[in-house]
Amino acid sequence: MHLQSAAFSAARPPLPMPRAGSNLPDGGHCSVPPVSSSSSSFSRDLPPFLPRIRPLSCRPTRFFLTPRLANRKSSLGLTTVAKASEDVAAAAAGGTENHGEAAVSSYGSSSTSGMVKKLQLGFLFGLWYLFNIYFNIYDKQVLKVYPFPMTITTFHFAIGTVLIWLMWVTNLYKRPKISSKQLVAIVPLAIVHTLANLFTNMSLGKVAVSFTHTIKALEPFFTVVLSAMFLGELPTLWVVISLVPIVGGVAMASLTEASFNWAGFWSAMASNLTNQSRNVLSKKIMDKDEETMDNITLFSIITVMSFFLLAPVSLSVEGIKFTPSYMRFAGLNLKEVYVRSFLAGVCFHAYQQASYMILAEVSPVTHSVGNCVKRVVVIISSVLFFRTPVSPLNSIGTGVALIGVFLYSRVKRTKSKSA
Repeated sequence: MHLQSAAFSAARPPLPMPRAGSNLPDGGHCSVPPVSSSSSSFSRDLPPFLPRIRPLSCRPTRFFLTPRLANRKSSLGLTTVAKASEDVAAAAAGGTENHGEAAVSSYGSSSTSGMVKKLQLGFLFGLWYLFNIYFNIYDKQVLKVYPFPMTITTFHFAIGTVLIWLMWVTNLYKRPKISSKQLVAIVPLAIVHTLANLFTNMSLGKVAVSFTHTIKALEPFFTVVLSAMFLGELPTLWVVISLVPIVGGVAMASLTEASFNWAGFWSAMASNLTNQSRNVLSKKIMDKDEETMDNITLFSIITVMSFFLLAPVSLSVEGIKFTPSYMRFAGLNLKEVYVRSFLAGVCFHAYQQASYMILAEVSPVTHSVGNCVKRVVVIISSVLFFRTPVSPLNSIGTGVALIGVFLYSRVKRTKSKSA
């Protein structure tokens, strides 16, 4: 019996004995008192095969209603392990923790700046559309009672010239330094820019605003033709296919337009031709120029040059027809004509300025898509404001033409991505 108990005692692993003053894992506290005579006699009464132990004097274990001990990682040894792993990682990375924080900070700032840039771009698109709507409304109102498109166009360029001069004087935009070589290169651009805006005003004076912009949806057709003629850029099959609904839709809208007349139709077509000639010439001329300039500067210079080009021609062709005495003689409301002409000129310059600012931020294809949407907005706004009579076939033709413009923009976007 003694041998079996000894064997059992030897095989049993020794139990950890708490030291004096140690804390139990559950929050209790134990102390080991000195051995007294009573405890000694108690130990001597035990069988010899049992180990002699000292009685423990322990405070009762504390229990918590909240999961305090479960959340204490020190009881599981996780705090020490986590701390050690953090120290090892910091030592191995050589301070990458700070770089990580910097990366997170830079990512946050870049995402914020990207959001701000998108908001600014959306704001510019809104201004572009809004100013274009108001320009067409005010311009049409003036041209209906004052049929002198050349004088009106000169007045628009004059207002733009004053606004540009104010920008340069107040340093809102840096005044450019232009060489004589650049001036010579810009003159053809200024001529076609002048003609494009003049023909647009001539068309607006003859036909409805919606019809003028429906015809101007043919701009992609002229772009393809002129690029093939002067730049040697042959269109792809998909580009040619996208032009079919544009041409067909404009033809259908023209046949069913209530305000149709040939003067307004050919003026809008001439505006398309000169507008796209300006774009082709800009690409052909400015690519050869080593000292390139940004779009806003180019637009500003072209506007000023257009005013000086058109003013003497306007005076010689239409004469001085903007004086108060002439306005009263013609039975016009002097204040209304002047105020609306001024507002049309401000909106004219503002929407073109916004357009060039957008072009400086996005690709030409994205700008083309935005221009297509702008044309839809202008057509709908003018129809609602002037209560223009629109037949079902006219609406279908306009819609087909605008869908074709959108398809053309998508094809050009796909082509630019594949290139």
